[in-house]
Amino acid sequence: MPRIGIYPGTFDPVTNGHMDIISRATRVVDHLIIAVAINAGKGPLFTLDERVDMVNHLISLLSNGIKSRISVRPF
Repeated sequence: MPRIGIYPGTFDPVTNGHMDIISRATRVVDHLIIAVAINAGKGPLFTLDERVDMVNHLISLLSNGIKSRISVRPF
């Protein structure tokens, strides 16, 4: 059975620290879901769609073996 991990957060904006956690998580799970959250209480700098796009862009820069095992979803 595949191991699926979920990494939730606002990613407003996505940082090197976020990318480090994403990279490390892909070493222990078969598929990683990055769940980009709405949190009006934080007063986001970027819209949900912009944050999803930013994360997707940075994931696209990773090696193919890693990026094919990651999906980014708004929630």
